[in-house]
Amino acid sequence: MKTLQDILSQRDLSALFQPVMDIPSGTFLGFEGLIRGPANNPLHSPINLFSAARQQGLSLEVEMLCRQIVLESYAAQNLPGKLFLNVSPEALTHPSFKDGQTLAYLNSLGLDPKQVIIEITENQPTFDFEAMRNALLHYRSMGFQIAMDDLGEGFSSLRLWSELRPEFVKVDMHFVQGVNTDPIKQQFLRSIQSIALSSGTQVIAEGIETAAEFKFVRDIGIAFGQGYFIARPNHIPPLNPPAEVGCLLDNNHPAEQPYRNSRSATVESILRYIDPAQADTEAEKILVRFTENKELRAIPVVKNGRPAGLINRYEFIDTFAQPYRRELLGKKPCAEIMNAEPLLVEKSTPTHELSGFLSESEIRHFTDGFIITEQGRYIGIGTGQDLLREITKTQIETARYANPLTLLPGNVPINEHIEYLLQSGKPFAVCYADLDNFKPFNDVCGYRKGDEAIQFTGRLLGWACDPRHDFIGHIGGDDFILVMQSTDWEKRCHQALESFSQTSSVLFEKEHRAIGGYLSEDRQGRIVHHPLPTLSIGVVWVTPGMFRSHHEVSEAATSAKKMAKKKPGNSLFIERRELQQPEMAVIYPKACHG
Repeated sequence: MKTLQDILSQRDLSALFQPVMDIPSGTFLGFEGLIRGPANNPLHSPINLFSAARQQGLSLEVEMLCRQIVLESYAAQNLPGKLFLNVSPEALTHPSFKDGQTLAYLNSLGLDPKQVIIEITENQPTFDFEAMRNALLHYRSMGFQIAMDDLGEGFSSLRLWSELRPEFVKVDMHFVQGVNTDPIKQQFLRSIQSIALSSGTQVIAEGIETAAEFKFVRDIGIAFGQGYFIARPNHIPPLNPPAEVGCLLDNNHPAEQPYRNSRSATVESILRYIDPAQADTEAEKILVRFTENKELRAIPVVKNGRPAGLINRYEFIDTFAQPYRRELLGKKPCAEIMNAEPLLVEKSTPTHELSGFLSESEIRHFTDGFIITEQGRYIGIGTGQDLLREITKTQIETARYANPLTLLPGNVPINEHIEYLLQSGKPFAVCYADLDNFKPFNDVCGYRKGDEAIQFTGRLLGWACDPRHDFIGHIGGDDFILVMQSTDWEKRCHQALESFSQTSSVLFEKEHRAIGGYLSEDRQGRIVHHPLPTLSIGVVWVTPGMFRSHHEVSEAATSAKKMAKKKPGNSLFIERRELQQPEMAVIYPKACHG
């Protein structure tokens, strides 16, 4: 087992990065650099590593190596935003730090001090405030910013804040975890936020692990957050917040839809993270990983966080099984025996598109699997089997609740989606679309033509939706529901009515277009003229707190639809309850007569 001296001499440490989120903008401010020792070693834990360093009088040497490893990995991955670089007060005031070693190392890596935030970690009492203040003035003059870690914990954090005036303070996770149910913690965070606003300091809430904690931090105005709910530390960190965080942001980001049909599911749904090998990893170590994990089918290979290749288990073991191959290849870098042209798939790729590609490409892409990327960086792998399983699952889910005529989501997913948006606290529009005079059309022309009219209307309304923000469902018959979050939803409704007015004539026979409708006999034997079908859309604009359930939303949308249907022709009626001023219906001309 490696000793601390072995770790130092072999530089056997690895860097992890945890994002620090800019909550108002929904982006990442930067990443905190963390360190881990060798795997399967007690010194893998940073607590054990630094404890051993103190016991052996090697604290400064270990900290300097940690700093170098973090900077190297940050530069190699070309991570966006700031790097939070952990530095102890002891190292900060030590001559070896102040004499420019860190600045010189930054220059050698092509990094600017303005990219780095020195994060002061307090793991021991700090008494020499004068030396600390002088050191920080020196580093600020070179472009570094300062953050103070674990505010509220430790020996002298409040005085450090007062003396050092850092640009950022990180609130200790003790005061963040469970804050949504603890009045004392709530008051502490509010007080810290108030002091920060008056002193020009930005607050970072550490240890956010739940949606409820995130919401509280967001609602009291704390600008930055960090924790497992946002992202766990990783060798290759994500560049954007996950969907469950995105839907809680107080901005215009669309809420994730709980209902996914087979055309909305993406490759991210089958992502499986496998710790990648580096291009210079010895082949012998790859063999050890395959031997220890019988379920491991492939190992991705990366260079500076970007995919370099893929190693298939069976091909690799088959190669090593041949005579003398282990002796010849064991010390070779794995890059020499990997598949250097694996299939790379961006995480936002729809699963149906990938399925179509795989069905027409080489079989090895299906059997070997593929590397999933985010903006070109490795985030995981997927397999053909996982893809088939996901597509089958979504197709079954779609078929279970879909309307059989249009294959659009039916009542259950419509209600679930509305409930989801009510809970998310986002405003949205519910549009109830209905064909006017549809029954006489169906009676005169037959159910086959009636089905064609319903399918035509479903396609037209679907085209009016923005698939990134809007949801369309089919209640049944000639009734459709659009749940819209696109900012131009009203314009889209107008476009749908205009399109119906201009194109619905294809549904009608020439003689019906000529007289603008149908002649049929009523129960008393009289000939009655029925107009050609038109489209009415009633809209209710939903704001937070207006409705308690999808039942209430449905009732309001039904009332709005009835108002739209009172006007002849293609019409739109919008009820904005908070204004107490229903908008007058907008009338469109009927379909052109032949």
